Amino acid sequence: MEQQKRQLFLPAEWHRQQMVQLTWPHEGTDWNYMLEEVEACFLEIAKAISKRERVLVVAPDTDAVGKQLEEAGARMQNITLFQCETNDTWARDHAFITLLGDNVPHYVDFCFNGWGRKFEASLDNAINGKLYDAGIVKGEYEDCTSLVLEGGSIESDGKGTILTTSQCLLAPHRNQPMERDDIEKCLKRMLHADRVLWLDYGNLIGDDTDGHVDTIARLAPNDTIVYMQCTDKNDAQHDDLAEMERQISELRTAEGKPYRMLALPSPSPIHDEEGERLPATYANFLVINGAVLYPTYAQPENDAKAAEVLKEAFPSLEIVGIDCRALIKQHGSLHCVTMQYPDSRKY
Repeated sequence: MEQQKRQLFLPAEWHRQQMVQLTWPHEGTDWNYMLEEVEACFLEIAKAISKRERVLVVAPDTDAVGKQLEEAGARMQNITLFQCETNDTWARDHAFITLLGDNVPHYVDFCFNGWGRKFEASLDNAINGKLYDAGIVKGEYEDCTSLVLEGGSIESDGKGTILTTSQCLLAPHRNQPMERDDIEKCLKRMLHADRVLWLDYGNLIGDDTDGHVDTIARLAPNDTIVYMQCTDKNDAQHDDLAEMERQISELRTAEGKPYRMLALPSPSPIHDEEGERLPATYANFLVINGAVLYPTYAQPENDAKAAEVLKEAFPSLEIVGIDCRALIKQHGSLHCVTMQYPDSRKY
């Protein structure tokens, strides 16, 4: 019975991958006013990934994007271009979530409604079905669109544990009138998980997602949680992040042991042109084959400290910094614009 229950599982991000998806910025997105700046960031991300694995690029104008990638020095044999109309660029939240376990990937399609109907998302919500129908992804399609769920709102250790936040999954315009117990049952059933760990603190100022876990706390190998820490008591985020740190210290593994905790520094506050604080974080890193890509913010001391912490969490992987000051202007970062597809042949 236990073997049947665990036939499918949600891999950890450090599981061997077949590719990473990027949904490319264009003139019809909110990036239009700074398109060249954000395209330069996307090109750096694509180049770094294409050195190590395939990159699936979703864009309305694939000819133009392909030319950009080639001129930037991306490894084009590892680039797959898919033409598709899109609203925005946040692949983490609209892309498939992939289950493994029976040698065939199971692509789980949840409903993406623009983070609780804050933004138009109908085109992005349709990308998964188009990718599947076109044969870009090959495996089993799992229709879970009855549940609103963004990929940035969950973390998996690959062993049956899901980490998430109550502030996001219980936020308005997502799954009401479902309550916490109802949502937990759905997560266990749809993601074939054994248990769900909830964080109730850690909202970042300027965050549009209502508290995605991938901005504040991440699961890592060897029962480790890498999380955002704030040591400045005068920082407006200090108290909430301190409460999150306390709550993480009280979490236990499936075996009943405390998690190993590794604290990432908080970037110095970054503000937009209107003086509003942006949700900069080093927790929004991406694990790929052979490397960890992490966001940097032109803060040498903090950037270097974050790299040291990530090297401790992932000692066998290369730690690669990507300047994400462009991404943070639209309230996201590196992990938010990417989605990994684990390799069903390598587990």
